[in-house]
Amino acid sequence: MIKAKGLTKRYGGKSAGTGKTVVDDLTFTVEPGAVTGFLGPNGAGKSTTMRMILGLDAPTAGTVTVGERAYAAHTAPLHEVGALLEARAVHPGRTARHHLMALAHTHGIPGSRVGHVLELTGLTDVAGDRVKGFSLGMGQRLGIAAALLGDPATVILDEPVNGLDPEGVLWIRNLLKSLAAEGRTVFVSSHLMSEMALTAERLIIIGRGRLLAETTVADFVRDSGIAAMKVVTPEAGTLAGLLAGPGIEIAPGARPDELDVRGVDGAHIGRIAATHAVPVYELTPRTASLEQAFMDLTRDEVEYQAGTTTHDAPTGAAA
Repeated sequence: MIKAKGLTKRYGGKSAGTGKTVVDDLTFTVEPGAVTGFLGPNGAGKSTTMRMILGLDAPTAGTVTVGERAYAAHTAPLHEVGALLEARAVHPGRTARHHLMALAHTHGIPGSRVGHVLELTGLTDVAGDRVKGFSLGMGQRLGIAAALLGDPATVILDEPVNGLDPEGVLWIRNLLKSLAAEGRTVFVSSHLMSEMALTAERLIIIGRGRLLAETTVADFVRDSGIAAMKVVTPEAGTLAGLLAGPGIEIAPGARPDELDVRGVDGAHIGRIAATHAVPVYELTPRTASLEQAFMDLTRDEVEYQAGTTTHDAPTGAAA
């Protein structure tokens, strides 16, 4: 279990209100037995938080523990926590096997474990190749192999699907689920909302270093308030007028006979239509996607906001 309490990181000043606060009084728990997605816009503080979990950055305030201890207090940390923060942080002249063997020897891990993780990550055929020739996806696989080398109870991965092809994405998805099913703590950051929707059970979402949500994927999407009802009727204008009321949003759909209705369920729409003899050809609930719910929650937390691109007419062109 990972526990953060009041975790804060400031750069350029030791006191509140000075310097830049990257992580701001962050408190959360990552429990074993489930894949927990760690989400947030660029600059939200995800990587800094992960570095503090692993003792690579010292918090300005607060504490964070893994298995009831600070990472540095574990006598055999690679057996307790496996992490991937930067896949390319490997000597380029080493082969994949030699890199893993060096890690194994310095942590008292049997050499047989190297062959196991090479096979697990699909790197057996390139185990004798130098890392400098690896693609981004192969480098990611090697980083994951190193994270799993000590058979750890806790796995922390920062953007593990970067550079992976579709087969690799499916592989890492199934791997993370299987690790969680074994009772391990699995903490994964990603910007790929569609993949997190398929992989994670729980979510921790931050923005500008602050906690925005700690919940399950299902509850987060359900409670986002973005869900709508698709209504198809030849009397769209009439039905829209009948449904109008406080808290109800009605927008035209993709076709003239289609409405997008929010704030009311299908049963209510059906009763209103039946009472006033308005024919309804389709009444379909539309649930929000994880991406939609995430974008809605973090709309005001984006640090790097892109502007709208406009294309001016060339000088001298007719207006």
